[in-house]
Amino acid sequence: MHKIIALWAVPRSTSTAFEWMMRQRGDLDCLHEPFGEAWYQGENPFWHRFKEGEKTTKGLTIKSVWDDIQKRAEIGPVFLKDFPHYINHMWDSEFLSHFTHAFLIRDPAKTITSIYNKWPDFNEGEVGFPEQRALFDLVSALSGETPPVIDSDDLLENPHDMTRQFCDAVGIPFMPEALHWEAGGDPSEHSWWDGGSFHANLANSTGLTPQVRRYVELDSTPERVQQVHRRMMPHYDRLFKHRIKK
Repeated sequence: MHKIIALWAVPRSTSTAFEWMMRQRGDLDCLHEPFGEAWYQGENPFWHRFKEGEKTTKGLTIKSVWDDIQKRAEIGPVFLKDFPHYINHMWDSEFLSHFTHAFLIRDPAKTITSIYNKWPDFNEGEVGFPEQRALFDLVSALSGETPPVIDSDDLLENPHDMTRQFCDAVGIPFMPEALHWEAGGDPSEHSWWDGGSFHANLANSTGLTPQVRRYVELDSTPERVQQVHRRMMPHYDRLFKHRIKK
């Protein structure tokens, strides 16, 4: 089986921009949140806010997704970005041994306000920081080594060096040309959620660069949202201590 590189992120962490950069390489079979599709829209969704009548896909399960990933890895190397909270019920040493693990983190004030902007009624279980921290700790304990961690702000401030260090850490060649692309791409063709509406900025981008903030400030959000932020910070801080330095 070829390498399966898993970038474990949280929602609204610039992870799709990172995925888009990895697609430019041309040497990896890149997958967009494959476990997430089953979590939200599988035949038995795990989504906290799922209601009867919403979209489901017969035959789509976490298991069917994992079977597909393994089949792809028999053909060539695979890169996927996904969120650990989709599959925390799957974690054991055998399952995790198939991946080359890496983590992408982002300041919870930025991710949570962005989630709130898109989904004002979001559930805390969709935020993902506790599961990301738990998976990081588990992978570290099982392997005896600290997996690579990239902070979104560091990535956007210095995409060349941060991506080079990421590539070194996961054992693939660095391709600086993948950091830039033509505007007008269509990330929605790889997105199973809402026609790719979350990725409009990415479609107009030309590379990994800082984005203009287009969502509310944390202080302007309801107390419920601010409480979620306070609860998430320790998990972010745990991984932040281990991030790859610029």
